[in-house]
Amino acid sequence: MQQDFRQEQQYLKAKKRVKDIKGFYIHLTVYVIINVFISCVIIYGLTVSGDTFTEALSNFGVFSTWIFWGIGIFFHWLGVFGFRFLGFGKEWEERKIKEMMEKQD
Repeated sequence: MQQDFRQEQQYLKAKKRVKDIKGFYIHLTVYVIINVFISCVIIYGLTVSGDTFTEALSNFGVFSTWIFWGIGIFFHWLGVFGFRFLGFGKEWEERKIKEMMEKQD
């Protein structure tokens, strides 16, 4: 009975992790597709209005959405992967809890 509960708990944890990773990659894909489209529209609009292609590329509007939305992507990445790279993931928390419980006994 205890074994079944642990396996079920591990399965649900793994399922949530996969869902979080999938959500990040979907967000990243949408980020790239939408920003390429926005950048193309802005560059096209600027070149039609008389700017050269080089001038259009140096316009802040072309890369501003990349920067600001990129900050959001970074925090999404940090939430999904980042803290694991720093060593303070769920496994670390569980190890510390067990360690402190053993010290109390």
